[in-house]
Amino acid sequence: MSQQPLRKPETEPDDSTEPEAAPSEPEFDVVSSDEPKMDAKKFVTGDVKYTADYEYEFQTLATGKIIRSEIAHGYVTDIDTSAAEEMDGVYAVLTPWSDEIPDQLYTSAGQSYMEPSPYDMKALREKVRYVGDPIAAVAAKDKETADRAARAIQVEYEELEPLLDYRRSMDEDAPQLFDPNEVENKQPGNDYERNLEMHLDGEIGDVEAAFEEAERREDMVVVEGEYEAQYQSHALPEPHTTIVYRNEDNRYHVISSTQVPNHVRRMLAQLFDVPIGDIRVTKPALGSGFGGKQTLLLEPVAWALHVAADRPVKIEVSRREEFQAMRFRREATVRVKTAATTDGDIVATDFETLANSGAYGPHGLTVTSAIGTKPLPMYPRVPNVRFSADAVHTNKPVPGAQRGYGNPQGTWALESHLDEVAHAIDMDPVEFRERNHAEEGDIDEISAITAGEGVKQIIQSCGFAEAIEKGRDAIGYDNIEQPVADHLHRGIGVALTKQGSGVAGDELSAAQIKMNEDGTFVLLTGAVDIGSGAVSAMARIAAEELGVKATDIVVESADTDTTPHDYGTYASSTTYISGNAVLEAAKDIKKRIKFWGRKMLEAPEGNLVLQDGKVVNEGTGNSVTLEAIGYESIYGEDEREHIMGQGSFSTDISPSPYGAQFVDVTVDERTGEYEINKLVQALDVGTAIDPGMAEGQIEGAEMMALEYATRELLTFDDDGNPEVAGFRDYPHPRASEMPPMETILVEPHDPTGPFGAKSVGEVPTNPLPPALANAIRNAVGVRIPDLPITAEKIKAELDAQGE
Repeated sequence: MSQQPLRKPETEPDDSTEPEAAPSEPEFDVVSSDEPKMDAKKFVTGDVKYTADYEYEFQTLATGKIIRSEIAHGYVTDIDTSAAEEMDGVYAVLTPWSDEIPDQLYTSAGQSYMEPSPYDMKALREKVRYVGDPIAAVAAKDKETADRAARAIQVEYEELEPLLDYRRSMDEDAPQLFDPNEVENKQPGNDYERNLEMHLDGEIGDVEAAFEEAERREDMVVVEGEYEAQYQSHALPEPHTTIVYRNEDNRYHVISSTQVPNHVRRMLAQLFDVPIGDIRVTKPALGSGFGGKQTLLLEPVAWALHVAADRPVKIEVSRREEFQAMRFRREATVRVKTAATTDGDIVATDFETLANSGAYGPHGLTVTSAIGTKPLPMYPRVPNVRFSADAVHTNKPVPGAQRGYGNPQGTWALESHLDEVAHAIDMDPVEFRERNHAEEGDIDEISAITAGEGVKQIIQSCGFAEAIEKGRDAIGYDNIEQPVADHLHRGIGVALTKQGSGVAGDELSAAQIKMNEDGTFVLLTGAVDIGSGAVSAMARIAAEELGVKATDIVVESADTDTTPHDYGTYASSTTYISGNAVLEAAKDIKKRIKFWGRKMLEAPEGNLVLQDGKVVNEGTGNSVTLEAIGYESIYGEDEREHIMGQGSFSTDISPSPYGAQFVDVTVDERTGEYEINKLVQALDVGTAIDPGMAEGQIEGAEMMALEYATRELLTFDDDGNPEVAGFRDYPHPRASEMPPMETILVEPHDPTGPFGAKSVGEVPTNPLPPALANAIRNAVGVRIPDLPITAEKIKAELDAQGE
């Protein structure tokens, strides 16, 4: 028997009692202040060093070049390297059969141990599964020589039929990409004879019974829909780059543009059978990541070339490689079926996902499952929910992690679909969502729907209601004025969004802080700044706790030799996970500072606070500067100590940021062309540690989402050859093409976050495509269920309506 809708009990107000006073807003000195990004100057002046800039430190540096497959599916039968090897200035040539290439399977997914991804690839590959698969590599004295050597290598193939349509991957006559024996660390539900990388499913309540009941009742509706999402590139400004060498102690030093230095170190140690302690991974400044650098891509080949050439080697990929052979957002199809009452209660949801893992399986399980487990909990009181997820292989490039991590595809489907449900029951789409969305105190069981019964999380902060209210007012939802021309129609659409703050139960970050003699500090953190302002945020958190200015904190980050462990920057984890570790370290060092302050002030326990660079006795008003404490603690006569603190943070919860996206659009019914008049996103970020950076994250995410919603991005010919070779071919929106945007920060205090903060990096990427589709639906009455949303599709639907 199906469960009934869960509604919060409604209580009558008690006029005999005084209403509770609203909790006061926390006051901060450093956190939430409108100060510039601490490290902004070196970026805008060009003084910052990226990975490629380190090449000037090596007199004998070789340039590495990877030779990639020219066919989508088949076997490399022979590689003639003789011409390349005879060239002057060529130091090494490697093939899949070279001794320096480990005969070991691994995954490129930069995830925690043991990675929830199949081990299905080698550094260089004899069997190729997409155009761009690495099959050989050279190291030479410079780029020109490396390019000539690469062109001189002759490759022979035994070509097989390619599989390019993921919707037929499991058909009986579909080409098979993997023999089951070619994969280790297989994921749940796999069936490689059917190209199935993984299958997961889960159910809460009784979905079939709920649908059967809905079909019988006149006060209920059942709505079904199918939605398709496309490939997308990260379009990274800084290409993937890696330098590998051995230092004077014969230890391997990997300098790499990575989001996950500690994972890279561990994975290289396993792949090349080298002790972890013999490897150092350094992450210089990163020219953005968006998930594209949560990978082990160039490092194994650069390592092998370094060993073969016996000199430092740098590999920096070309723009063509970046758009054809790195990592991408995966295409997916989602089928949604919903039962709802005519009063607006969602009674049951069935959510089926089929996603394309491309040629290999990194992040296949976790991204594909996230397509459902991230958006569905926006409506946690739905009593009957079923979710199934299949990830299948094709001979297309390899998807991986990308900003939103499955949520853009899932939110596209769910929020488009729920608008259709609202229309089916003749309810305003905003009011329909307000009746069903998550609220503080709700129990989220859906996030872990595939993990079995009993896995639940209480929602401790939720800004949905405020975000919807403020977004609705800002967009003018209740005051839509139609254009004068009869062929133009204006509509406003809405979509909700949520994400997490790290991976619940699978995160760790540590931090250390040491105080200098003059009362300034050095913060050591493994947090990886990928351009999002993590360095500034960590400094602000430490400074707030220690009563100093953020500029009194020097931040050193992301070096496996010198900074504490951190899983890396992904899953919107940095502010929440790394920030909490920094806060713990600040609290720890604060105890020692107070010890010395109490000693120097001869103050009793409990009266001391840190503020304005001093330890202050609140009882007497007496104070001592941190500089005085620094000199006394290090150079004092009777007792000495270097004042330091450390902290670690891991958690089984992942508090969600919540938001509402509104899109105002005008559609020309004659052509299907549309103009976006305004974008409004109101987002609950908890406490905004750095409001300016938070707003920048939201607006940058909207740009990425607009690209995803409106442009056909990555295309392939019938043989699987990519048709995009660089930014000239990739329809990335220009700044001048962006519509007016308004960003609203909603700041409910989350009790588990550092000073109440949650994440902001990914959550704004999700809702724009469905909000745009919903706006078009409200303007001219047609639904576009597949991305991108184009004038041609709108016109075709309008013409079909008129037949």
